Amino acid sequence: MKIVVLIKQVPNTNEVKIDMKTGTLIRDGVESIINPDDKYALEAALRLKDKDKNVHITVISMGPPQAEVALREALAMGCDEAILVTDRLAGGSDTWATSMVLSAAIKKHGAYDLVLAGRQAIDGDTAQVGPQVAEKLDLPQVTYVNDLELKGGSVVVHRALEDGYQLIEVKLPCVLTAISGLGEPRYPRFTGVYEAYKKEIPFWGMKDIGLAESKEIGLEGSPTKVHKSFAPKLERAGEVFPDSSKGSIGQLVSRLRERHLV
Repeated sequence: MKIVVLIKQVPNTNEVKIDMKTGTLIRDGVESIINPDDKYALEAALRLKDKDKNVHITVISMGPPQAEVALREALAMGCDEAILVTDRLAGGSDTWATSMVLSAAIKKHGAYDLVLAGRQAIDGDTAQVGPQVAEKLDLPQVTYVNDLELKGGSVVVHRALEDGYQLIEVKLPCVLTAISGLGEPRYPRFTGVYEAYKKEIPFWGMKDIGLAESKEIGLEGSPTKVHKSFAPKLERAGEVFPDSSKGSIGQLVSRLRERHLV
């Protein structure tokens, strides 16, 4: 079985700041990590490989050259090969253009049985890339997957809902987007790290995947236009009541009642 996992290197959002002049994220000097939801997709693929050694996992990422570090971490976790799609022509891509590039890379890579991706990236929170890749590959898709089990030529998944889950059987090949219920991602082993840095990671440009002349990539091919980005302003200061006091609880309830919140 051949599995493709899509991952993205993102800034650690606990440290991200916004340039108030340009409205863009300040990424310089900020730690980069594998997008958390993508790690759940990686773990799901690796658990399938734990059960069947014939499973082959390819990790694909689109990003700048430094995203190679994220791919090597995925290799160290146990994936078999990795591909980085990197090209200035793809710079400024929104989710539409990104999914165009990723779907073209998957097609170039060749045969696959299952495509896994994280539900969404923490630097955008759109949850659009996985479904858009499925549409461009003309594959069935299930989002918000928190459990899965292979069943012959199909996969049975639990799709999380607010008040429960849906049990869905979908034929392979298909695209699934992962959430945390799929399991805590494993840590790379020392030997895995050693082996990961011995492997070659090919860098593909737009010419390699047949999109060098495309008008649907990069900033030009991105229909999403961000009018403004800004940090929320604190309109008023909070009110602090003393700790461990029955009186403070009464004061809190009184304030909430004054504002018709309880």
